[in-house]
Amino acid sequence: MTTTGEDRITGLTGPWWWARWRSAVLDGSLALVSALECGAEGIPFAKDAGIPVSVGIVFGLLAGSVLLLRRKWPIAVVLVAIAITPAQMGFLMGIVGLYTLAAAELPRRIIVALAGMSLLGTMIVTFVRVRQDMARGDLTLGDWFVPFASITTSLGLTAPPVLLGLYVGARRRLMESLRERADSLERELQLLAERAEERAEWARNEERTRIAREMHDVVAHRVSLMVVHAAALQAVARKDPDKAVRNAALVGDMGRQALTELREMLGVLRSGDGGAARREAPVASAALGVVAAVAVSRAVEEEEGAVEGPCLSELDELIGQSAAAGMVVDLSVEGENRSYARQIEQTAYRVVQEALTNVHKHAAGAKTHVRLAHRMSEIAMQVENEPPPEPGSASAARLPSGGNGLVGMRERVVALGGVFVSGPTDAGGFRVSAVIPAV
Repeated sequence: MTTTGEDRITGLTGPWWWARWRSAVLDGSLALVSALECGAEGIPFAKDAGIPVSVGIVFGLLAGSVLLLRRKWPIAVVLVAIAITPAQMGFLMGIVGLYTLAAAELPRRIIVALAGMSLLGTMIVTFVRVRQDMARGDLTLGDWFVPFASITTSLGLTAPPVLLGLYVGARRRLMESLRERADSLERELQLLAERAEERAEWARNEERTRIAREMHDVVAHRVSLMVVHAAALQAVARKDPDKAVRNAALVGDMGRQALTELREMLGVLRSGDGGAARREAPVASAALGVVAAVAVSRAVEEEEGAVEGPCLSELDELIGQSAAAGMVVDLSVEGENRSYARQIEQTAYRVVQEALTNVHKHAAGAKTHVRLAHRMSEIAMQVENEPPPEPGSASAARLPSGGNGLVGMRERVVALGGVFVSGPTDAGGFRVSAVIPAV
């Protein structure tokens, strides 16, 4: 984990303008050394200027202590160092001040201007002092030594601290930039992890809804017909043994079909869950959401590829099963019959299947009309039942209803970009209509 900007701000525990006590102690020590240096250099300055020595010492102490402000006002420190250069004071303050100035986040032109002033001032003072020494006979070198000494001394006192300060300042800014990038990357990763968790949760919810819809489609129709045939079997067992045998055979066939479909679906789900678990095992917590979403999507794709599902060619068989259960069903097909995408055919089949199941549950004995229209760019279906023979009557088998059939049909159709409408008719029946794009 990186240190964020807020953590660094809360970590500032130093006094006044210092970030840390360590920095305050360092500056205090430098200011003390600078004050002692300037105080010592104030003695010869007082003698040359003809002022009391105590005044020179106090002046040097005050001037040298200005270094304490180098982090707060580096420009002021450099200006003071330049001002006392003619008195041959503040060498330490000048060096440290130039370093602090170059390392600070100031415009480059200010740094260059002050460094040039310090260089020029040091060069002039050195030139004058060396020339005076040679005139007094303290130095016996040639005239070439005067400019050489002034240039090398001024460069030696100015260039190294400025170059070092520029390097440290650039490195500090680079580290700050890298730290900000790390903070930004950490925030982005956290946001991506949260979004991945949301997507994974959404994918899990969608998968649960889809599984529930598939289970409802597989179980509701088959079991409803089985219950209807069982009720008919109970009614005719003694009166018509042959019909009872046929109904029992139908119940057995439907039960086997329901078990086969359930076994196929559960087998795909079981294999999909195992693959998802193997994929999720070695992943870190920040990426679990993404892997979960991908795993769920792959599980959906695997299931859709493994279980082909019903198609429109099986519609006659579906209506025949309802007719065998005692329902009068009229099927009419408009347009040229053609093949569609597997998902479209499966959805159209499920809509008709669920509509017929609802008729078995809520309008037993009512005549039902199933209309299928093949159009140029869409397929339309409508299942409409007439009022039951006895108004308000439901199935004699007392089939339970979960209330999710219409919701599941609407979800299927809308997911394909279609339109789904259901509701009672003026004649007292019920109508289910759906239009699904076929392109």
